[in-house]
Order: sequence, then C-alpha cells, then structure tokens
Amino acid sequence: MEKTLKDLVAEASQQIKTYEVDEAIDRFNRKSVTFIDVRDEPELHSDGKIPGAIHASRGMLEFYIDPQSPYHKDIFSSDEEKIFYCKSGGRSAMAAQRAQEMGVKNVAHMAGGFNSWKEKGGGVEA
Repeated sequence: MEKTLKDLVAEASQQIKTYEVDEAIDRFNRKSVTFIDVRDEPELHSDGKIPGAIHASRGMLEFYIDPQSPYHKDIFSSDEEKIFYCKSGGRSAMAAQRAQEMGVKNVAHMAGGFNSWKEKGGGVEA
C-alpha cells in the first residue's frame, strides 16, 4: 500500500483551512456560514446533527458539488463559507480537500468532528 488512510487525511489537512471546535462554535451564528455534514444518513438518525447543517454524504459529495449533476446542491455554488464536519474529522478533511479541488470557494473543515462539537457543548438537532 503506497498511501494509508492516515496519509490521505494528513495530506488533506495540509491543503485546507481547519477550524478547531471552539472556533467553529464561534462561527455558528454567522449568517454567511453553512455547516456541511458528510456523515452517512444512519449516523444522522442515531446521533443528530449541528442545527441547520446541510447533509451531503461523503459518498455523494462530488455529485452534489458539480453544477452539471442532477444531484447538485446550490450551497456549493454560493460564496458562503462552508465548514465540513464528520464524526471525528477524517472524512471532512478529505471532503473539504475534494471540494477545493472542484473549485468550491470558502471551504474549511472542523477538527475533531461532531464528537468534539458535542463535547464542547455545541448545539445538536435531532
């Protein structure tokens, strides 16, 4: 194996903007910020999500980003800041990297993911 998952996440993390959870919580109430949840749907049902977050599972992300795709989500064409998160930070780092590669503007990811968000007292929506 030439690259491990750990290698890929580390590489992505070097290429993207990362917010620590406290910084992400501070940005939560800004109108120009949207949180993007890249976890799989069963995780949303069992754990909840950040209030108002847009769900865009990691497996469908490229389809949601591409404006030519029938699955395109308008948020990816907006100038709003998009903060990606997952359960612990690996998937969101790679998702943010891919979004940047596809030309999405104002992309960041939240270190520590939803687990850290909950530990720090961030709001949760069922």
